[in-house]
Amino acid sequence: MNTKKTTSSIKALGLCSGGLDSILSALVLKNQGIDVTWISFETPFFSSQSAKNASARTGIPLITRDITQIYMEMMKAPKAGFGKNMNPCMDCHTLMFSIAGKIMKGKGFHFLFSGEVLGQRPKSQTKNALKYVEKNSGFGKYILRPLSGKCLPETIMEQQGLVDREKLMDITGRSRKVQIQMAKDLGITEYPAPAGGCLLTDKVFSDRLRDLLMVQKTNETRHLHLLKHGRHFRLDSIDTPSNLDNQQNCCKLIVGRSKYDNQQIMTWFDRDQDVRLRHAEMPGPDAILMGNFSDSLIQTAAGITAGYTKSKPGETAKIKVTEKGKESIVLVPCLEPSALKDLMI
Repeated sequence: MNTKKTTSSIKALGLCSGGLDSILSALVLKNQGIDVTWISFETPFFSSQSAKNASARTGIPLITRDITQIYMEMMKAPKAGFGKNMNPCMDCHTLMFSIAGKIMKGKGFHFLFSGEVLGQRPKSQTKNALKYVEKNSGFGKYILRPLSGKCLPETIMEQQGLVDREKLMDITGRSRKVQIQMAKDLGITEYPAPAGGCLLTDKVFSDRLRDLLMVQKTNETRHLHLLKHGRHFRLDSIDTPSNLDNQQNCCKLIVGRSKYDNQQIMTWFDRDQDVRLRHAEMPGPDAILMGNFSDSLIQTAAGITAGYTKSKPGETAKIKVTEKGKESIVLVPCLEPSALKDLMI
């Protein structure tokens, strides 16, 4: 029989999304006297901002890591496949626990934890999904899920007395009534809505990502970030280059929807590779043309850009074109946005 250890020197590293479940799972352990720290991961598909907010409100230390490169390697062929859209939830969780496990070992933490609730998510939080993550992460015996702990097999941490099983929760299912009541009892008043912040679950974003990977054949970070902003048009079918097999030969236009969109699009604009388009005489969107494009495609892109200004369809618009630092003005007929649906990604 193992001698029960005091928890004053026990350290736990928890995956944190910044949501209510993440917060509660940490506090369940903290109330046992366990020293908890969070880790949050960043990619172009999800950020650590909510986790940073939760850390600031609770005082729980937070480690952040950008995992874009290794995440995109996983995205090429997730073993458990994708969900409804481009969300590889099971392999995503597996990867996060795998990375967190290595940090746990390197920084002297005793175990890992998360805010996962058994049965809350139909694909990623079933018993089989949780077992899949444990098996494939390489750190399964170190993973504790405090909110559903009593509904899951006893972990080695409980057996060794690092964690008091009686003080874990037995929450299951999609209802959040128990968590909301816990939040009230603990004085937690600020937390994000439970909808989730992963863009890979969004159909429009997933369609754009699929196009980027399959047609543009790139996972360059700036291209991934640009998927979040503006209207995206695939122009290859209009004027197909003869050497389309080269991954840089596909042509895409991105047109801003708002002032914020314009700012974000220009943040990722590459003056050596892209062409910038903007109406020369009136307010309107910033647009960037990417890939391999002919003069006729620049004309088409200019007409599309004009279509999202106050220019009337069919009238001539002056569009400023900036290519490799050189500016020129092209005169194009303004295109009707409704006629561009077949080009929109």
